[in-house]
Amino acid sequence: MSQSSDFVPAPVPDARGEPHMRRFDEQRWVIDNIIRANGIDWDQPRSVYLAAPCGPEANADFAVIRERVKKMGDIGPAFEAVARRREAKAQAAEADGHLVTARDNWYMAAVQWAAAQWPYDRNDAKNLDCNARKRACFTKYAALADHHVEPVWIPFEGRALPAWFHLPPGYRGGRVPVVINVPGMDSFKEAAVALANDRFLARGMAVLAIDGPGQYEAPIVGVYFSTDRWAAAGRPIVDWLVARPEIDAERIGLVGTSFGSYFGTILTAHESRIKACAVMSVCHEPGGETIFQQASPTFKKRFMYMSGITGEAEFDAFRKTITWEGHAERITAPYLCVAGECEELSPLEHSERLLAALRGPKQFVVYQESRHSVGNVASTNLGPFPPSMIADWLLDRLAGKPMMSERWFVRSTGQVEKTPM
Repeated sequence: MSQSSDFVPAPVPDARGEPHMRRFDEQRWVIDNIIRANGIDWDQPRSVYLAAPCGPEANADFAVIRERVKKMGDIGPAFEAVARRREAKAQAAEADGHLVTARDNWYMAAVQWAAAQWPYDRNDAKNLDCNARKRACFTKYAALADHHVEPVWIPFEGRALPAWFHLPPGYRGGRVPVVINVPGMDSFKEAAVALANDRFLARGMAVLAIDGPGQYEAPIVGVYFSTDRWAAAGRPIVDWLVARPEIDAERIGLVGTSFGSYFGTILTAHESRIKACAVMSVCHEPGGETIFQQASPTFKKRFMYMSGITGEAEFDAFRKTITWEGHAERITAPYLCVAGECEELSPLEHSERLLAALRGPKQFVVYQESRHSVGNVASTNLGPFPPSMIADWLLDRLAGKPMMSERWFVRSTGQVEKTPM
């Protein structure tokens, strides 16, 4: 059973300091120069995927942030400044009785406060303050939203996993399918459901947006990453869902993005009540050699914080446990994997091996010329649009529609080449 919806665990401050990583510590000047040359999206299209769920009004916010960020130390303050402005707009609109305007600004403020947390890789006062303001803004948004939004804390290992539960607009009773939404290492549950026309809610599916072990708010309350914790998290999460009168216990799906493709795979492998799993922007390389040793050092430093580890040697030994091997072989539910042909953080050969290990129907969709963040290329614009395709795929699987095991290659023309797997 869940905790009371107004229950919020106390944050767990960490006096050990932030993780120390040699490449990050010694080459900070290089990172700053790369940011100066390439902007805030030097390592991934952060400003694009954070702006998308907020809608067009947020475009000006992100334009300001792109202009202001010239080095690593600018990132938190840039997001904080925009978050404060959105908070002020929300308060003024609410005072004037303009509740739709207030609702939209509370949502955008929450996303900006969460984005401000990203560079703070320790549970210090700054991170805890941003987290508290994020929760306060999203709680105000939830009270004004056009659909039911509920805070959730799922008991786990003597602590709790944070989540937000969304029901489709216009819900009037009965049992509906649900999607467990698992974000990546640099994203968070508040942005998992869009402010308007959310892809899952619009299709009549509920969403449980979680921060699982190690993700964003979870380490704030003392729940750090491990593969074993993700393997154990499925049962209490699904137990919570099946206890809800609004949820059809036979129609539970999962979507995972970026490192959520790994987290979601492990969770699905150990929870047979999940009937379909869709992942995108893959992180499937056992041990993460590419993302942790060759990519921007910010990825490794962030994941060290997520794991509750401050020493690099300890993390290098620990990361060997980050593997789907011995877990994915348990999956019999339908599985969709969506990736870019030019994936730079996890060589596709590892996703190929994972798919070969699965025991259920599977589909592998690769977009020509796309990188890790699947999108913004001709194949994703002219071919099946990845977020919509994933939502339709989950809707069909949870409706019991059969599928063939296939490999799709989506060309830059939009043409889809299909071959059996």
